[in-house]
Amino acid sequence: MSFQRLVRFVNEQGRTLYGDLKSETPSDLTGVEVEVLEGDIQSGFKSTGRKDKISKLLCPLPNVPYVVCIGLNYQRHANEANLKVASYPVVFTKPADALAGPYEDVPIHPDAQGMLDYEGELTVVIGKDAKNVSEADALSYVLGYTVGNDVSARNFQLPDASGGQFCYAKSFDKFAPIGPVIVAANLIPDPQKLHYVTKVNGKVRQETETSDMIFPIAKIISHLSRGTTLRKGTVIQTGTPSGVGLFMEPKGFLKDGDVVEVTVDGIGSIRNKMVFEK
Repeated sequence: MSFQRLVRFVNEQGRTLYGDLKSETPSDLTGVEVEVLEGDIQSGFKSTGRKDKISKLLCPLPNVPYVVCIGLNYQRHANEANLKVASYPVVFTKPADALAGPYEDVPIHPDAQGMLDYEGELTVVIGKDAKNVSEADALSYVLGYTVGNDVSARNFQLPDASGGQFCYAKSFDKFAPIGPVIVAANLIPDPQKLHYVTKVNGKVRQETETSDMIFPIAKIISHLSRGTTLRKGTVIQTGTPSGVGLFMEPKGFLKDGDVVEVTVDGIGSIRNKMVFEK
């Protein structure tokens, strides 16, 4: 995979292309010129030698096998939730249709509006099929890192509604915006040394170092690949830190028109507006 910061975009002529951003990711990629790539996640990429401008930035992945999510993976988040940490990572999934672009509006079904929450997350993209991977080798299976938001309808997550299962509450269409780029794994040699912030309407709600993770990324990949094939292109959302709306007093649930911005140092920012459907 030959790229530094992979983007997928629409150019001024309306063509959908892949590109490589060679410099640090700016706060807004609209109008930025990138090197055009040919290929895809499955076959790999190579430069065309051409450059083009981003008219519209898209989700960096058009489709994925599925999205795997890790729950309760930051110590301070476990503390605020007053929950005991399990022996193994808490795992749930989202379907591919939960993906959304980095600047895309997130439509919220009426039944999901009452307790709508955000979860800023460092997100991993698997670069080659992985099965029975050791923790020591796990990071060699990473294509790159991106930014994510595990949007959550908490009313469907509460034990009385779900029996303790998370999937339904988090699997609505576009409940997994990611982007703005996929930063090549070699540019982030230690994913446990990253800082990131989640803001709602410009106000900080979450701020963490990834060193607060209970299960580091290498351990997560090794665990998920135990007897199970993680296909190339699989997205892993690695958990959220403290500061979610559910545990604020008063509650900090999202309202119609709220904008959630998640920024990971060295990767960039996603900004998504919540749009309540009638």
